[in-house]
Amino acid sequence: MCTATLIPLCPPQQARTPTALALGSFDGLHAGHRRVIEAVVNNAPGVPTVVSFWPHPREVLYGEPRLRLDLPTEKTCLLAPLGVEQLVLVPFDRALASLSAETFVKQMLIHTLKAQRIAVGANFRFGRNREGDTTTLQKLAAAAGVEVMVLPILEDTEGRMSSSRIRSALSEGDLQAATTLMGRPYRFRGRVVSGRGLGRKLGWPTANLQVDGRKFLPGLGVYAAWASVKDESEPLAAVMNLGPQPTVDPTSPSAVEVHLLDQQMDLEGCELLVEPLQRLRGQQRFANLEELSTQIGRDADLARSKLKVR
Repeated sequence: MCTATLIPLCPPQQARTPTALALGSFDGLHAGHRRVIEAVVNNAPGVPTVVSFWPHPREVLYGEPRLRLDLPTEKTCLLAPLGVEQLVLVPFDRALASLSAETFVKQMLIHTLKAQRIAVGANFRFGRNREGDTTTLQKLAAAAGVEVMVLPILEDTEGRMSSSRIRSALSEGDLQAATTLMGRPYRFRGRVVSGRGLGRKLGWPTANLQVDGRKFLPGLGVYAAWASVKDESEPLAAVMNLGPQPTVDPTSPSAVEVHLLDQQMDLEGCELLVEPLQRLRGQQRFANLEELSTQIGRDADLARSKLKVR
């Protein structure tokens, strides 16, 4: 749930200056990311700021869709407790991509954002064709009297901390591993829209969620989950199906359906905040709707036990 005060989300020209800025994607905000951010929060010589690019450079340069673990609006809530006071999104386009490393530092970081301190991870690259590295950044910033702090890549017993590891865990339905890596539960939100109404006819009414297409979702399957109608409301036990409907319509697109356990609520038009807890099973195709209904009942019982709901 988000109970923190939201920080401003703004373009570079509207940022409060001077800044102490952490520069990077910070998708997933794992422990390695938080260590970089801490470097510009503690005894900051300017407004503690996180600076990221939007959209992801690979989307613009190579046409690769890059789904996010944390959308910008979600980040404003996650960054506030860390002491960050603003999130600056630098619009990434081909014009920006063509800037040399030197021009980017001088125009964006020094002139526009008036950086007094800059923190980055050791693998940070920037500028045209990724020509700049941390040594380049330190040299260019030093010419303007700006301190640059380069934080080493953080590792645990499984290897380096990375957003890719979090995505892999989610793709495999391993919510526990993803939660451990992020240091917080994985969540997503979606607005309830009209569906076919088949779940209600089967005795298992579901809320069909319209989720932002840029949000990274877990692997297909059936999950025990918590769902909140509003961020501040008490989470309700739920079973969630993520994927197509192989029994009803094998050609249907992937969907997110949430059934609130032992609740009868009209949710259409509401926004649900969903926290998947554990993957119960993969997608299956059943011989008929009766078999499907029976299996949903088993899923609901298993979800209750996982969520410790009577």
